[in-house]
Amino acid sequence: MSGRVGRVAILDRGAVRVQATARFSVRTPGPGFTDLTAAAAEIVGASGIAEGLLTLFCRHTSASLTIQENADPDVRTDLMTALDRLAPRGAGYVHDCEGPDDMPAHIRAMLTGTSLAVPVTGGRLALGTWQGIYLVEHRDRPHEREIVGHVIGR
Repeated sequence: MSGRVGRVAILDRGAVRVQATARFSVRTPGPGFTDLTAAAAEIVGASGIAEGLLTLFCRHTSASLTIQENADPDVRTDLMTALDRLAPRGAGYVHDCEGPDDMPAHIRAMLTGTSLAVPVTGGRLALGTWQGIYLVEHRDRPHEREIVGHVIGR
C-alpha cells in the first residue's frame, strides 16, 4: 500500500529579481543544537524577498545544519544519543589529530549535512509549525561557527 499525493498548487510564478547574501557567527557551548531560526528569518526580512529560496551553509566539517522539531527538547536529546551510537568516540579511527571527538564529528556532519534550503513564501520562511533550523555542534568543546546565507527571489 502506498500513500496518496494531493493536487499540486503553484503558489507563485515570476522572474528572480533580487538576491542577498549574509553571514553570521554562532558560538556553541559544545555538543548540541543551537536554534538559528530567528537569524534565518532576519536574513529573509532584510532582503525584502517575498517569494524565493533561502540557502544556509555551515563553513565547517565538524558541525552541521538541520531542520528539526522545535517544541519538545527531548527530540534533540534523542537525536544526539542516536548520533553518538552511529559515530561513537574511541572507535579506533585513524584520524584523531584533534582528539577522540575529531573523526566522529566529521562522520556526524556528513550524515546530517552542512547546507539546507528553505522556501520563502509571503516574505517568511515556509517552515512547518513544529520546525526549527539548527546548527548541530559535534565537537566536545565550544567553537565559533560561521554560517553563510543566500536568499534569492522576488
